[in-house]
Amino acid sequence: MTDERTRYFRRLGRLRRSARRWSVTAGGLTGAAAVLTPYAGLGLPDAAWAAGAGGAVVLAAWRWLDLRALAARPAPPPLDPAEAAARSRARLVAAVERLPVGPGVLAELRRVRARVALRGTSAAEPWTRLDRAALTFAGMTNRLTGLAEPAVLEATEADRSLRELAARVASVERALRLAPPDSRAPLAEAHRALTGQLESGVAAYERLVVAAAGYLAEHARPDGEHPAAARLTEATDLLHGVAAALAELRGIGRPLPTP
Repeated sequence: MTDERTRYFRRLGRLRRSARRWSVTAGGLTGAAAVLTPYAGLGLPDAAWAAGAGGAVVLAAWRWLDLRALAARPAPPPLDPAEAAARSRARLVAAVERLPVGPGVLAELRRVRARVALRGTSAAEPWTRLDRAALTFAGMTNRLTGLAEPAVLEATEADRSLRELAARVASVERALRLAPPDSRAPLAEAHRALTGQLESGVAAYERLVVAAAGYLAEHARPDGEHPAAARLTEATDLLHGVAAALAELRGIGRPLPTP
Protein backbone atom coordinates (compact mmCIF):
# COMPACT_ATOMS: atom_id res chain seq x y z
CA MET A 1 0.00 0.00 0.00
CA THR A 2 1.45 3.38 -1.09
CA ASP A 3 1.68 6.18 1.47
CA GLU A 4 -0.15 9.50 1.11
CA ARG A 5 2.97 11.48 0.18
CA THR A 6 3.84 9.14 -2.69
CA ARG A 7 0.26 9.23 -3.98
CA TYR A 8 0.26 13.04 -3.81
CA PHE A 9 3.38 13.43 -5.95
CA ARG A 10 2.23 10.75 -8.40
CA ARG A 11 -1.07 12.57 -8.93
CA LEU A 12 0.79 15.87 -9.27
CA GLY A 13 3.02 14.37 -11.95
CA ARG A 14 0.06 12.90 -13.84
CA LEU A 15 -1.78 16.25 -13.83
CA ARG A 16 1.33 18.09 -15.04
CA ARG A 17 1.88 15.66 -17.90
CA SER A 18 -1.80 15.79 -18.84
CA ALA A 19 -1.85 19.61 -18.81
CA ARG A 20 1.21 19.78 -21.04
CA ARG A 21 -0.18 17.18 -23.43
CA TRP A 22 -3.51 19.00 -23.82
CA SER A 23 -1.73 22.33 -24.19
CA VAL A 24 0.32 20.96 -27.09
CA THR A 25 -2.81 19.41 -28.61
CA ALA A 26 -4.76 22.63 -28.24
CA GLY A 27 -1.97 24.66 -29.81
CA GLY A 28 -1.68 22.31 -32.76
CA LEU A 29 -5.43 22.20 -33.41
CA THR A 30 -5.78 25.96 -33.03
CA GLY A 31 -2.95 26.57 -35.46
CA ALA A 32 -4.35 24.08 -37.93
CA ALA A 33 -7.82 25.64 -37.69
CA ALA A 34 -6.38 29.13 -38.25
CA VAL A 35 -4.46 28.03 -41.32
CA LEU A 36 -7.11 25.82 -42.87
CA THR A 37 -10.17 27.98 -42.23
CA PRO A 38 -10.89 29.88 -45.52
CA TYR A 39 -11.73 33.58 -45.54
CA ALA A 40 -14.94 32.95 -47.45
CA GLY A 41 -16.63 31.16 -44.52
CA LEU A 42 -16.64 27.95 -42.50
CA GLY A 43 -17.47 24.63 -44.07
CA LEU A 44 -18.23 21.39 -42.31
CA PRO A 45 -14.59 20.20 -42.15
CA ASP A 46 -13.51 23.64 -40.92
CA ALA A 47 -16.15 23.50 -38.15
CA ALA A 48 -14.74 20.15 -37.02
CA TRP A 49 -11.23 21.63 -36.82
CA ALA A 50 -12.52 24.62 -34.86
CA ALA A 51 -14.57 22.44 -32.46
CA GLY A 52 -11.58 20.19 -31.80
CA ALA A 53 -9.35 23.18 -31.14
CA GLY A 54 -11.89 24.74 -28.74
CA GLY A 55 -12.38 21.47 -26.83
CA ALA A 56 -8.63 20.97 -26.49
CA VAL A 57 -8.21 24.53 -25.18
CA VAL A 58 -10.92 23.98 -22.55
CA LEU A 59 -9.46 20.66 -21.44
CA ALA A 60 -5.98 22.14 -21.22
CA ALA A 61 -7.34 25.00 -19.09
CA TRP A 62 -9.10 22.55 -16.76
CA ARG A 63 -5.95 20.49 -16.34
CA TRP A 64 -3.88 23.57 -15.48
CA LEU A 65 -6.50 24.66 -12.95
CA ASP A 66 -6.51 21.21 -11.34
CA LEU A 67 -2.72 21.24 -11.27
CA ARG A 68 -2.62 24.66 -9.59
CA ALA A 69 -5.22 23.60 -7.01
CA LEU A 70 -3.32 20.43 -6.13
CA ALA A 71 0.05 22.18 -6.04
CA ALA A 72 -1.39 24.78 -3.65
CA ARG A 73 -2.14 22.05 -1.09
CA PRO A 74 0.76 21.19 1.24
CA ALA A 75 2.36 17.84 0.56
CA PRO A 76 1.73 15.15 3.20
CA PRO A 77 4.62 14.66 5.63
CA PRO A 78 7.11 11.89 4.83
CA LEU A 79 6.38 8.49 6.32
CA ASP A 80 8.31 7.51 9.43
CA PRO A 81 11.03 4.94 8.56
CA ALA A 82 9.80 2.54 11.23
CA GLU A 83 6.24 2.79 9.96
CA ALA A 84 7.42 2.36 6.38
CA ALA A 85 9.34 -0.77 7.36
CA ALA A 86 6.29 -2.12 9.19
CA ARG A 87 4.10 -1.55 6.14
CA SER A 88 6.68 -3.23 3.92
CA ARG A 89 6.76 -6.25 6.22
CA ALA A 90 2.97 -6.37 6.26
CA ARG A 91 2.87 -6.38 2.45
CA LEU A 92 5.49 -9.14 2.34
CA VAL A 93 3.61 -11.25 4.90
CA ALA A 94 0.34 -10.79 2.99
CA ALA A 95 2.02 -11.85 -0.25
CA VAL A 96 3.55 -14.96 1.36
CA GLU A 97 0.24 -15.93 3.01
CA ARG A 98 -1.41 -16.08 -0.41
CA LEU A 99 0.99 -18.84 -1.48
CA PRO A 100 -0.08 -22.47 -0.97
CA VAL A 101 2.73 -23.11 1.55
CA GLY A 102 2.75 -19.57 2.90
CA PRO A 103 1.06 -20.11 6.30
CA GLY A 104 3.37 -22.99 7.18
CA VAL A 105 6.47 -21.02 6.18
CA LEU A 106 5.40 -18.00 8.24
CA ALA A 107 4.64 -20.16 11.28
CA GLU A 108 8.09 -21.74 11.07
CA LEU A 109 9.74 -18.32 10.74
CA ARG A 110 7.87 -17.07 13.82
CA ARG A 111 9.01 -20.10 15.82
CA VAL A 112 12.62 -19.59 14.75
CA ARG A 113 12.46 -15.89 15.63
CA ALA A 114 11.00 -16.65 19.06
CA ARG A 115 13.66 -19.31 19.67
CA VAL A 116 16.42 -16.87 18.77
CA ALA A 117 14.91 -14.18 21.02
CA LEU A 118 14.98 -16.55 24.00
CA ARG A 119 18.47 -17.91 23.32
CA GLY A 120 20.80 -17.65 26.30
CA THR A 121 18.00 -17.41 28.88
CA SER A 122 16.49 -19.96 31.24
CA ALA A 123 13.25 -19.81 29.22
CA ALA A 124 14.88 -21.32 26.11
CA GLU A 125 14.75 -24.96 27.27
CA PRO A 126 11.08 -24.89 28.45
CA TRP A 127 10.11 -23.03 25.29
CA THR A 128 11.76 -25.74 23.15
CA ARG A 129 9.85 -28.44 25.04
CA LEU A 130 6.62 -26.48 24.65
CA ASP A 131 7.19 -26.00 20.94
CA ARG A 132 7.91 -29.70 20.43
CA ALA A 133 4.79 -30.66 22.38
CA ALA A 134 2.68 -28.10 20.48
CA LEU A 135 3.81 -29.46 17.12
CA THR A 136 2.94 -32.98 18.26
CA PHE A 137 -0.47 -31.84 19.49
CA ALA A 138 -1.13 -29.95 16.24
CA GLY A 139 -0.84 -33.22 14.35
CA MET A 140 -3.66 -34.68 16.45
CA THR A 141 -6.15 -31.81 16.62
CA ASN A 142 -8.10 -32.86 13.51
CA ARG A 143 -8.90 -36.21 15.13
CA LEU A 144 -9.69 -34.87 18.61
CA THR A 145 -13.42 -34.51 18.12
CA GLY A 146 -16.49 -35.11 20.24
CA LEU A 147 -15.66 -35.22 23.94
CA ALA A 148 -12.05 -34.15 23.23
CA GLU A 149 -12.92 -30.82 21.59
CA PRO A 150 -12.76 -28.80 24.87
CA ALA A 151 -9.23 -30.11 25.39
CA VAL A 152 -8.21 -28.63 22.02
CA LEU A 153 -9.50 -25.20 23.04
CA GLU A 154 -7.75 -25.39 26.41
CA ALA A 155 -4.49 -26.44 24.76
CA THR A 156 -4.65 -23.53 22.30
CA GLU A 157 -5.15 -21.01 25.09
CA ALA A 158 -2.47 -22.64 27.25
CA ASP A 159 0.04 -22.58 24.37
CA ARG A 160 -0.48 -18.85 23.86
CA SER A 161 -0.28 -18.11 27.60
CA LEU A 162 2.86 -20.18 28.13
CA ARG A 163 4.66 -18.54 25.22
CA GLU A 164 3.87 -15.13 26.68
CA LEU A 165 5.13 -16.34 30.05
CA ALA A 166 8.39 -17.53 28.46
CA ALA A 167 8.92 -14.09 26.90
CA ARG A 168 8.24 -12.50 30.31
CA VAL A 169 10.77 -14.79 32.00
CA ALA A 170 13.42 -13.85 29.43
CA SER A 171 12.70 -10.12 29.85
CA VAL A 172 12.98 -10.30 33.64
CA GLU A 173 16.20 -12.30 33.35
CA ARG A 174 17.78 -9.73 31.04
CA ALA A 175 16.70 -6.92 33.37
CA LEU A 176 18.18 -8.86 36.29
CA ARG A 177 21.58 -8.84 34.61
CA LEU A 178 21.48 -5.05 34.38
CA ALA A 179 19.99 -4.36 37.82
CA PRO A 180 22.19 -2.83 40.55
CA PRO A 181 22.98 -5.09 43.52
CA ASP A 182 20.58 -3.36 45.92
CA SER A 183 17.53 -3.99 43.68
CA ARG A 184 18.50 -7.41 42.40
CA ALA A 185 16.86 -9.49 45.15
CA PRO A 186 13.19 -8.66 44.30
CA LEU A 187 13.84 -9.27 40.61
CA ALA A 188 15.55 -12.56 41.36
CA GLU A 189 12.58 -13.68 43.45
CA ALA A 190 10.15 -12.71 40.68
CA HIS A 191 12.31 -14.53 38.15
CA ARG A 192 12.31 -17.71 40.23
CA ALA A 193 8.52 -17.57 40.61
CA LEU A 194 7.95 -17.02 36.89
CA THR A 195 10.40 -19.76 35.97
CA GLY A 196 8.61 -22.18 38.29
CA GLN A 197 5.26 -21.30 36.72
CA LEU A 198 6.72 -21.83 33.25
CA GLU A 199 8.21 -25.22 34.16
CA SER A 200 4.99 -26.46 35.74
CA GLY A 201 2.91 -25.13 32.83
CA VAL A 202 5.07 -26.82 30.20
CA ALA A 203 5.02 -30.08 32.14
CA ALA A 204 1.20 -29.90 32.33
CA TYR A 205 1.03 -29.24 28.58
CA GLU A 206 3.22 -32.26 27.90
CA ARG A 207 0.94 -34.41 30.06
CA LEU A 208 -2.03 -33.13 28.05
CA VAL A 209 -0.34 -34.18 24.80
CA VAL A 210 0.35 -37.64 26.20
CA ALA A 211 -3.28 -37.92 27.34
CA ALA A 212 -4.49 -36.85 23.87
CA ALA A 213 -2.32 -39.52 22.26
CA GLY A 214 -3.76 -42.10 24.65
CA TYR A 215 -7.28 -40.97 23.81
CA LEU A 216 -6.62 -41.38 20.09
CA ALA A 217 -5.01 -44.78 20.62
CA GLU A 218 -7.98 -46.08 22.62
CA HIS A 219 -10.55 -44.41 20.40
CA ALA A 220 -9.10 -45.88 17.21
CA ARG A 221 -8.17 -49.33 18.56
CA PRO A 222 -10.68 -51.95 17.32
CA ASP A 223 -11.71 -55.08 19.16
CA GLY A 224 -9.64 -57.97 17.85
CA GLU A 225 -7.99 -57.78 14.44
CA HIS A 226 -7.83 -54.51 12.55
CA PRO A 227 -10.36 -54.34 9.68
CA ALA A 228 -7.61 -53.62 7.16
CA ALA A 229 -5.69 -56.73 8.22
CA ALA A 230 -8.87 -58.83 7.97
CA ARG A 231 -9.56 -57.56 4.46
CA LEU A 232 -5.99 -58.25 3.41
CA THR A 233 -6.27 -61.81 4.76
CA GLU A 234 -9.47 -62.37 2.80
CA ALA A 235 -7.87 -61.02 -0.39
CA THR A 236 -4.84 -63.29 0.11
CA ASP A 237 -7.04 -66.38 0.57
CA LEU A 238 -9.01 -65.42 -2.54
CA LEU A 239 -5.85 -65.15 -4.65
CA HIS A 240 -4.59 -68.48 -3.34
CA GLY A 241 -7.93 -70.12 -4.27
CA VAL A 242 -7.90 -68.66 -7.77
CA ALA A 243 -4.32 -69.79 -8.31
CA ALA A 244 -5.19 -73.33 -7.19
CA ALA A 245 -8.26 -73.43 -9.47
CA LEU A 246 -6.19 -72.31 -12.46
CA ALA A 247 -3.61 -74.98 -11.73
CA GLU A 248 -6.34 -77.65 -11.65
CA LEU A 249 -7.82 -76.44 -14.94
CA ARG A 250 -4.40 -76.54 -16.59
CA GLY A 251 -3.96 -80.11 -15.36
CA ILE A 252 -7.34 -81.20 -16.76
CA GLY A 253 -6.59 -79.83 -20.24
CA ARG A 254 -3.17 -81.52 -20.46
CA PRO A 255 -3.14 -84.91 -22.42
CA LEU A 256 -2.44 -88.06 -20.41
CA PRO A 257 1.01 -89.68 -20.98
CA THR A 258 1.04 -92.80 -23.19
CA PRO A 259 2.12 -96.08 -21.47
